[in-house]
Amino acid sequence: MPTEISWTGQVEHLHITARAFLPMQPQQQIKLIAGEGIEGDRYRIGVEQGFYSEKPEEGRQVTLFEAEVLETILRDYKIELLPVEHRRNITTRGVPLNWLVGKRFHIGECLVEATRLSVPCRHIEEILEKQVFNSMVHRSGLNCRILEGGTVRIGDSIRPA
Repeated sequence: MPTEISWTGQVEHLHITARAFLPMQPQQQIKLIAGEGIEGDRYRIGVEQGFYSEKPEEGRQVTLFEAEVLETILRDYKIELLPVEHRRNITTRGVPLNWLVGKRFHIGECLVEATRLSVPCRHIEEILEKQVFNSMVHRSGLNCRILEGGTVRIGDSIRPA
C-alpha cells in the first residue's frame, strides 16, 4: 500500500498584477475568491487582463512557485530570478509542487486544488530580458483552482487537506 508523503510549507511572497506585461506587485496579503481567482489579479475569471485571457482557465485561478527553484536556477544557471519576476502569485517554501497535481491542500484559511503544472513560455524572457526559459522547464510552478476562498498572508502555512 503506497504511503502519503508528509509535508508542510509556508507562503514566502505574494504577487499580483492587473494586466499582462505590467510588473508583478508585491503584496502582504491577497484575497482568493472561490471559483474566480485573486482580487485585483489579471487572471481572475470574468475580468481577465492577462496574456492568456482569450482562453480563460478555471484551473489557473492562483499560481504557485517554489522558492527552492529560484535558488536552484541561481546555482545551476547563474541567473538571478527574483520572487517578483517568476510571474506566479504565491512563492512557497517546503511545498513539493510537482507532486500535488490532482491534490487538494490548504493555503492559510483557503482550500485549493492543483490542476496542472505551469509551463514556462518565452513571453517571460521578453518581459524580464533574461534567458530563463530553459531553467524553468519542468519547474515552473503549479496552477490551482480555488475551492474555498479567504485571505492569504505572507507566513501562512501550506499543508495537505
